[in-house]
Amino acid sequence: MEDFFNLESLTKEALDWFWDFMPNVLISIVIFFVGKWFARLINKVIRNLFEKKDYDPSLETFLQSLINISTKVIVFVLIITQLGVKSSSLVAMVGAAGLAIGLALQGSLANFAGGVLILLFRPFRVGDYISAQGVQGTVKEITILSTKVNTFGNQLAILPNGQLANNNVINYSVEKTRRDNIKVGIGYSSDIKKAKDILLNICDSHDTILKEPPAEVFVEALGESSVDLTLRFWTNNDDFMPTHFAVLEELKNRFDNKGIEIPFPQRVLHQV
Repeated sequence: MEDFFNLESLTKEALDWFWDFMPNVLISIVIFFVGKWFARLINKVIRNLFEKKDYDPSLETFLQSLINISTKVIVFVLIITQLGVKSSSLVAMVGAAGLAIGLALQGSLANFAGGVLILLFRPFRVGDYISAQGVQGTVKEITILSTKVNTFGNQLAILPNGQLANNNVINYSVEKTRRDNIKVGIGYSSDIKKAKDILLNICDSHDTILKEPPAEVFVEALGESSVDLTLRFWTNNDDFMPTHFAVLEELKNRFDNKGIEIPFPQRVLHQV
């Protein structure tokens, strides 16, 4: 008989606990579904914003992933707190875990922050030709931790975003036109005016060299064995390298035909 009353008492306590705890469970379920709805709403707003503005698609993907992760963490904390776990204990546990992870992933966190800055401020985009960290090439892919660059020799260079965001980057593709700067030395006995005329005529004969701003030639320095001339002209970005090589070749041929000497180092041996 005593066991019966104990069982009845335990059952009553269990039912009381269940009815006391059930509202927290229901509220937690509501929090879960509201959190999912909120994340979808924010992602939809971001998607519509990116469709209207010319933003990098990589930034859209990153923001959506960040919102999803942040929403899940917030929902998890709210649900755990609602179910009775003390927020102070949870905060202490999360803080300790965050500190340990932060110390272990210092380099990755710096690259993560650099990736965010690159995606937000866009110093370069996929397809741009850049020079950074001793590497020159075309940007193939921008991820949240690193940037992949195809070099001129078709090697794949992977550059950490932390260093890219905090050091100098030269973007050769951001402007539509580009100025070339070719230096050539002529002998002291050669006619400077004739050499300058030849260089300007070369520029006039190339359709890929822009007429405005006009090409210019000037004496840059009087070297030990040569008069150093500098030729400057403008081309469209796509024409820059082919034009550069064509001008160099034509320069040499025309100087040879007109008797303009291009000095080069020579060694004289005296045999005793």
